[in-house]
Amino acid sequence: MGDVWTWLISFFFLIALVGIIVYQLVCLADLEFDYINPYDSASRINFVVLPEFIVQGTLCLFYLVTGHWLMTLLCLPYLYYDYQLYSKGQHLIDVTEIFNLLNWEKKKRLFKLAYIILILFLTIFWMIYSALDGYED
Repeated sequence: MGDVWTWLISFFFLIALVGIIVYQLVCLADLEFDYINPYDSASRINFVVLPEFIVQGTLCLFYLVTGHWLMTLLCLPYLYYDYQLYSKGQHLIDVTEIFNLLNWEKKKRLFKLAYIILILFLTIFWMIYSALDGYED
């Protein structure tokens, strides 16, 4: 039963990541359709970038501590990418360049979303497998 709780906790971490990334995509879409000004859009996105990095790092550490090595290895490339962005100072959106980089920023977040959804499906699979494995004993 402990393994089911592990997968359930990681499920909520992943749902939080999906919510943060979708929020960033909505802000970019609002900017594209001119519903919001560039300053507000950039400040809203920049406000949730560090929490996204923290949740991703916590999730990777959680998988490592609980002994789920495959899931840790699957989370490491995304964590490394976030680390590279942060160490180079490219993790925040610049208000003056947001229109020039709008398509690139949307593609980047769509790729992150697809990656997290893949990990989410694997987590759901392992959660169901762990729950059904407990009934066989």
